[in-house]
Amino acid sequence: MIISNEIIRQMIVDFLSTTSLNLMGENFGEEKMWDTPLVGFAVASDPIFMRFKDSDACGPGHWLPEEIFVKAFPATPAQQQELAVVSWVLPQTKETKFSLRQEKEMPSERWSRSRILGEKVNEKLREYMASALTSMDYEAVAPVSFPEWTRLDSKERVYTSTWSERHIAYACGLGTFGLDDALITPVGKAMRLGSIVVKAPLKPDKRPYNDIHAYCLHFAKGKCNACISRCPADAISTQGHDKIKCRAYVHGATPEYIKEHYNLIGYSCGFCQTKVPCENGIPPSLRPMPNE
Repeated sequence: MIISNEIIRQMIVDFLSTTSLNLMGENFGEEKMWDTPLVGFAVASDPIFMRFKDSDACGPGHWLPEEIFVKAFPATPAQQQELAVVSWVLPQTKETKFSLRQEKEMPSERWSRSRILGEKVNEKLREYMASALTSMDYEAVAPVSFPEWTRLDSKERVYTSTWSERHIAYACGLGTFGLDDALITPVGKAMRLGSIVVKAPLKPDKRPYNDIHAYCLHFAKGKCNACISRCPADAISTQGHDKIKCRAYVHGATPEYIKEHYNLIGYSCGFCQTKVPCENGIPPSLRPMPNE
């Protein structure tokens, strides 16, 4: 089979629409965890990946696509221009977003299930795409699933990692960053992200933006700031996102509540992703024109 962007996109859509893992379960029956995904593409030769490595946001420990590919397939020769990056957005459902909009201090059960159990679906999707494409003779690796993937803590960048799904999605034209560091996509910022690197002749998507904050009303218009008041940890201000406060709340306050009330092991939050103008999409005044 000759691979194409559309075939890969359909593989991702089909996996989510057919796997029983993508069901809420318990009291929610056949309700889906994730809505229809968005998929974007980039090529490893895009200079943006080196900019991530040089930037304050990611730093020198962030892998280039060819670096992680060589780690996964040391015997396979591959030039930058032969490698593609595929990124996807898994949108929260309207029911899940509605449930969290009603909360102020602790996350809802729907949101917690999609964050904890839904991320396991995302993990399986990463593994499936890497395995399926490799079996089709298009070697592929899911960087976040790779054993050497790790978080990188530093004084300058606080919390980063060797592969940032948000920055990869930005490179693939799927969205830009908000005041809270979440990614604002065409289906909003209530979502999760995944990606793979594959040796395949795929076409890159054009990024409809040049500014890393193009879709955020705070940076583009000097107004909004709705995510500030939504944060129960007081971790967002006009100065940006305090990762230490955020992590202390998410990892310190929510796990016990979620275990006691929902019988789930894990953490969740997402308040800044709901009840904000970018919950369901790019704010209308910032949407790219069709010919851009």
